[in-house]
Amino acid sequence: MKKYWVFLALVLIVAFGCKQRVVTQPEGQQPGQQQQEMKAAEKIQEQKVASVAPEDVSGKYLETSGMFEDILFDFDKYDIKPQYKTVLQSVSSWMTKNSSPKLSVEGHCDDRGTNEYNLALGDRRAKAVKDYLLSLGVPSARIDTISYGEEKPLCTDQNEECWSKNRRAHFVVLNKGK
Repeated sequence: MKKYWVFLALVLIVAFGCKQRVVTQPEGQQPGQQQQEMKAAEKIQEQKVASVAPEDVSGKYLETSGMFEDILFDFDKYDIKPQYKTVLQSVSSWMTKNSSPKLSVEGHCDDRGTNEYNLALGDRRAKAVKDYLLSLGVPSARIDTISYGEEKPLCTDQNEECWSKNRRAHFVVLNKGK
């Protein structure tokens, strides 16, 4: 009799516990695209994000923003596009000619994705720009990186044109304060 109840319990668990899920595809999305996005999100979330708080520069440096063109990125990417390499070469040239200022590279994202994911992606964008500048000969000690994720958008509309403006690396020149 005991075997009967164990068998019955197993049958019920299999029958009701293995319910088939119905997966619907969002409109305009190709099959497998959502899985790729989820895997990318998991990959970034698995890694620890470096501290996103800027160094305390109040009183030490005066910030100058907007001297250089922002580096824009594709959705969910942090590789530098060829058209921005000339911008980075001009930043490197300016840094070579002016030996005292430091440079802060801010990584930004659009508002799609979780805060944690966007902070990690912004960090990778800032570090990709820093790595490229290092390859051009700018000393590492003169470049700081910070990720703001989606916290400081340039544009708040919910469309691709606006989102593309927010996926950026922004430069802030830090001149020694008096």
